[in-house]
Amino acid sequence: MYFVEVILPLALAKTFTYSVSEAEYNYIQKGMRIAVPFGKSKIYTALAIDLHQNKPTLYEAKEIHQILDEKPIVTLNQIKHWQWIADYYMCAIGDVYRGALPSALLLENETLITQKSGVFVDESQLTDEEFLIYQALQQQSSLKVQDIIGILNKKNIFPIIQKLIDKGILVLQDEMQENYKPKLVRYIRLHPKYDSDQGLNDLLDVLKNANKQKEIVLTYFQLSASEKKRPIAVKQLVEASGATSTVVKALIDKEIFEDYLIQEDRVNFTGESNSDQLQLSEVQQKAFEEIKTNLQEKEVCLLHGVTSSGKTEIYIKLIEDYLVEEKQVLYLLPEIALTTQLVTRLQAHFGNKVAVFHSKYNNNERVEVWSQVLQNSEKAQIVIGARSALFLPFSNLGFIIVDEEHEQTFKQTDPAPRYHARDASIVLASFFKAKVLLGSATPSIESYYNSATAKYGLVEISKRYGNVMMPEIELVDLKDKYFRKRMIGHFSDVLIDAIATALSLGEQVILFQNRRGYSPLLECMTCGHVPQCQQCDVSLTYHKHKNQLRCHYCGYSIAKPVNCHSCSSIDLTTKGFGTEQIQQELTQLFPERKIGRMDQDTTRGKFGFEKIIDSFKNREIDIMVGTQMLAKGLDFDNVSLVGIMNADNMLYHPDFRAFERSFQTMTQVAGRSGRSEKQGKVIIQTYNPNHNTIQQVTNNDYVGMYKEQLYDRQIYKYPPYFRIIKLTLKHRDFNKLKEGSMWLYQVLSQNLNIPVLGPEEPGINRIRNEYIRTIMIKIPQNLSVIGTKKTIQKILNSFDAVPQYRVIKVALNVDFY
Repeated sequence: MYFVEVILPLALAKTFTYSVSEAEYNYIQKGMRIAVPFGKSKIYTALAIDLHQNKPTLYEAKEIHQILDEKPIVTLNQIKHWQWIADYYMCAIGDVYRGALPSALLLENETLITQKSGVFVDESQLTDEEFLIYQALQQQSSLKVQDIIGILNKKNIFPIIQKLIDKGILVLQDEMQENYKPKLVRYIRLHPKYDSDQGLNDLLDVLKNANKQKEIVLTYFQLSASEKKRPIAVKQLVEASGATSTVVKALIDKEIFEDYLIQEDRVNFTGESNSDQLQLSEVQQKAFEEIKTNLQEKEVCLLHGVTSSGKTEIYIKLIEDYLVEEKQVLYLLPEIALTTQLVTRLQAHFGNKVAVFHSKYNNNERVEVWSQVLQNSEKAQIVIGARSALFLPFSNLGFIIVDEEHEQTFKQTDPAPRYHARDASIVLASFFKAKVLLGSATPSIESYYNSATAKYGLVEISKRYGNVMMPEIELVDLKDKYFRKRMIGHFSDVLIDAIATALSLGEQVILFQNRRGYSPLLECMTCGHVPQCQQCDVSLTYHKHKNQLRCHYCGYSIAKPVNCHSCSSIDLTTKGFGTEQIQQELTQLFPERKIGRMDQDTTRGKFGFEKIIDSFKNREIDIMVGTQMLAKGLDFDNVSLVGIMNADNMLYHPDFRAFERSFQTMTQVAGRSGRSEKQGKVIIQTYNPNHNTIQQVTNNDYVGMYKEQLYDRQIYKYPPYFRIIKLTLKHRDFNKLKEGSMWLYQVLSQNLNIPVLGPEEPGINRIRNEYIRTIMIKIPQNLSVIGTKKTIQKILNSFDAVPQYRVIKVALNVDFY
């Protein structure tokens, strides 16, 4: 008897055993996909992780349906890593498998299949069964796996579909294919022969009788005087002079003007186009040497460099060293918006050795990167990606960079596995004996603590690249400004003046407000009623451009009411403000300027980020308003002013990391200012200018913030002194949830001699019609985490065995961030 052990892509904690023939037993290798029956009639794509001859005792092993791969598509190191994630983050191995594999590699009954467009199909080359599927797709645009089972009248159809996908005839239903090309902007300049004083006299002679053309030329001079060094777009010239584009064309034909197109960055990365020219400054070179020394002794090194200190160039130099050894490099970033900017820089330097992997890529593109990494192909020597890139099938990994390692987006919250990419990448590196570099201007307290206790190496850079000055930070006391009536909307006179000054110098401005939408609530002034979401316990956010109220948790929306739902009064007013409202106020304050917005509402779609970042880089946008997407590592060389609209809504957040996060966000946003020669300026509007955290941001005092937070964390039992496991319980029945969470809490606190807090109702205690309770378990440093987790798992198993509690969903979040 021969058996194969498989993982199913379901939330199941154990593996399953299937029987195979001797020939299959000798053919199957660990890491191959196998179609297996599970349940009454479903077939799943399972993954072989072991082969043996031990008959399962609890059930009769079913036979497998079909082997889907000719060679493994998952490596042994990956399987080992997935098992570590499942154990450490206390989730099912099936969840990890499902989260790690691109969905195109996991055929399921519900998968939609379509024909690839624009492909010539030689029908004579198809088998009868393949032809039947192909013919059916001529009649309708897409088929479910279930439909194909009906057409062929057999259950085992995965291999046939797989073959058609391999032949490039079918594709799995995908998001819309978008192809983004950066917009080419037409600019205009004076022909060089008219560039001298003499040339100008000649020019006026030439245009003596052409009044319209003369007018345009004079407008051009006015614009170039007011715009300083900024290039002048044809569109801008036409608008300003009120002429038509034909007159401009006539001037180009006469060789008075030249037009030229600009695409891509106007930021010239001087000397970065090929590998020989990248010269590190003295400070960077010193840091580079120190990192190499640190990594010889330690597995992990933390690079703490102030914003704009040129960390990326150091990364590039380090990557070069690993490429010489023919190792693969993984470069993790917290935000898809950042990959856009970085890819351009790395491709300019390393050419086509760079592959990109993140969730805005569609299925087929992800599979392509997966196979390139698996084959250790030249095209994927360097992989840049968001946290999911961690799951790629590396075979020869040498170096992992985790940039902006403090970012909370590295921690996955839902669905399981709820892993932290920074911590999981350190474990992944250890399987390959690879090295890890964590980089940040504001490291997380845990990482800094690990380097202070010599677990990690530490390298610090305190100067900006090219000795650019750190930005000057000015605090504005909103209490005082409102009292003196020096506010227009949400802008203080200081901020308005600073914006006007920056714009008049042809510089760009970034304004930060950590809330999207127009305003977080709509309130009736007569009875105080606030419209709430029907399914969640939150007020609805008002979005003005769509004139609707929306829930940011479940997406429920209603049209903006004309009168109060409670008392029918028409006196409704908005409270608080978001990015949309700031954008609108700016339009009134600076009507002739172009104002952009970057938040979740404006960056939907595959190339949402690229479009906005490109137009800001091309200086088509003068003022950019955004949420924390703007705060992360983006590099714009023409931004001289950053305004933080209200620092307080970050500080007073019910979260033990609120002060640390506020410090990080404000420092990062401030770091977007003055990244070229001129010193930048940052204006922070707040009601509490004397708050410790705000003072620490003003003085760029990371160590002060770190020490103060450590002191608090020790007293109140938080990381890095305690590990936190958070249990979230959800159910539609309020009383059943209350009873179940109380039972669980009591059993946990009786069996664990460590702090167990709860069951607590979170600030938002109902989402999508499910009530929520949370329980926190705090594990001290000196206690075995493994033993504690085993006890917790046992208690959860017995909780699951109680019939009335089985229906309550329990989610575990280990190392809750």
